[in-house]
Amino acid sequence: MKNIFYAVAKGLLFAACSMYFGTGWSLVLFSFPIAKSLTPDNYYLQFVPQVTAATHFFTYMTMVMIACYGIFIIEKWRSREKWVPITGLICILASTFLTMKFIFPYNEKMSSGIKEINELQIVLNDWIDLNILRVAIWTVQWLVVMFYFSINVFRYEKTH
Repeated sequence: MKNIFYAVAKGLLFAACSMYFGTGWSLVLFSFPIAKSLTPDNYYLQFVPQVTAATHFFTYMTMVMIACYGIFIIEKWRSREKWVPITGLICILASTFLTMKFIFPYNEKMSSGIKEINELQIVLNDWIDLNILRVAIWTVQWLVVMFYFSINVFRYEKTH
């Protein structure tokens, strides 16, 4: 039963890491390229409702991830593999800090309504730069978890 519990926690963790990874790269590939063409008249619908919805959803998902990393750390504490969930936990805490301390203020500026094109471009450029850093952190997090699963697939294949 304990093994099922650990497997479910790791499965949830991999799903959540994949959601962050996919959302981040979707922004980089599809949303960021149009930022230079946005104006005070049209930026709001391109960013604000989506960012607001994502913030709400990812807040709860992050809490689940932190709990799952804790479970994963407990399971692997006596092995070398403990560094996988420890690294992942550091990544999620770093991206959460980056989001709350630096990205949220830009989200609030965009939500409040930006009227000047110069201010909009500065806010968007800074917001994009911070999000690229966050996507890099999410990518490391996903790669670490993917590495863990890949290693275990290879171990399984060797024994069967």
